[in-house]
Amino acid sequence: MTLEQRIDASETRIFKAVFPNTTNHYDTLFGGSAMQMMDEVAFIAATRFTRKKVVTVSSDKIDFKKPIPAGTIIELIGRVTYIGSTSLKVKVEIFIEQMYTNEREKAITGTFTFVAIDDQKRPAKINYE
Repeated sequence: MTLEQRIDASETRIFKAVFPNTTNHYDTLFGGSAMQMMDEVAFIAATRFTRKKVVTVSSDKIDFKKPIPAGTIIELIGRVTYIGSTSLKVKVEIFIEQMYTNEREKAITGTFTFVAIDDQKRPAKINYE
């Protein structure tokens, strides 16, 4: 499997409905809830790519472009964008879909960095060839 095929195979997509119990007083998704979902999708993509234990070491710039209202569907897409010897970066995008129309727009983009670890919780080499 080529590197590009491995990246494609590890891409992770999750859909969720935004219900009122996940929103703030403006009736939009809490930013912290969005970040938690993004970290989860990034973790899954990183694990699928490395097939190793990974831990989040940073969340890089996260851009909140559009509020995510209750009553919408969101799609989170995580894709590996960088591979180092023991670390990798995963870009996560959240798209808003209206439930009853074909409208779709990007709301949030962020990047998460992970380190692969061994059983002693030390950095482990990522093999991707």
